[in-house]
Amino acid sequence: MSALFRALRPRQWTKNSLLFAALVFDRQLTLSHLPAILHTIAGFFIFCLLSGAVYIINDIMDREADLNHPQKSLRPIASGELNLTIARTVAIGLIVVLLPISYMLSPLFAGIALIYFVSNLAYSKWLKHVPILDVLTISLGFVLRVGAGVSLIVVTRFSPWLYVVTTLGSLYIGFGKRRAELALLAEGANSHRKVLDGYTIPLLDQFITIVSGTTIIAYSLYTFSAPNLPDNHIMMLTIPFVLYGIFRYLYLIQVKHSGGAPEDVLLSDRPLQATILLWGISVLIIFYAF
Repeated sequence: MSALFRALRPRQWTKNSLLFAALVFDRQLTLSHLPAILHTIAGFFIFCLLSGAVYIINDIMDREADLNHPQKSLRPIASGELNLTIARTVAIGLIVVLLPISYMLSPLFAGIALIYFVSNLAYSKWLKHVPILDVLTISLGFVLRVGAGVSLIVVTRFSPWLYVVTTLGSLYIGFGKRRAELALLAEGANSHRKVLDGYTIPLLDQFITIVSGTTIIAYSLYTFSAPNLPDNHIMMLTIPFVLYGIFRYLYLIQVKHSGGAPEDVLLSDRPLQATILLWGISVLIIFYAF
């Protein structure tokens, strides 16, 4: 059971917090919108289990390649700790159960969940081997999570700018992850992940520079142009937190040589955690006190 739980990669479930974006930024995180809150919580748990099934399938398909990786070789499926038959049965069972439940919550939510699952299957089978498309597919998963959250509530003031920021921010994380993997595996990079043969560190640094800069611009534009924000533009006070978060992650990638597993960075780096916490508190105060 311990191996099965680890195969579901609970550390990755932090990504599913994006489902709450619509609830927070549409100012529905109040007791008067309790049904919307409950729907979003249910959607969050569904996506956690659905993404867990996707990770199991991905680990089954990557088992041989993971054996050549200094860290991924320790995963339950790659190491042989989790039986392949049990892993397949659990993954299929989760998908069969979760998709009908998703439809009961919202047909649109079920459609987004299905697109998320199919796109991840395509990623595991083909797209992860294609440079640039691999990171774009990862980014799609983040955007779909935001869209899933929107589909669970009646949206009145959610700004489409947040889709742009999510897309650019996830591209930044994705290219940072590829850079960290390339630096870690060095000459043996393509023996583990073929797509790394299509990247170089200078190229990834250019990609990271582009998407980090445009993320800052897009978020800054959101803070004073979105229609649902306070008229005094006080949301612009949150820009420094975003700046520091982007710079801190870049520092961790290039100086500390981490970032190959962004979820581990998020759960271990105190300055980054403090920045996200302060940003979140600032957003809640601005949206619900002004």
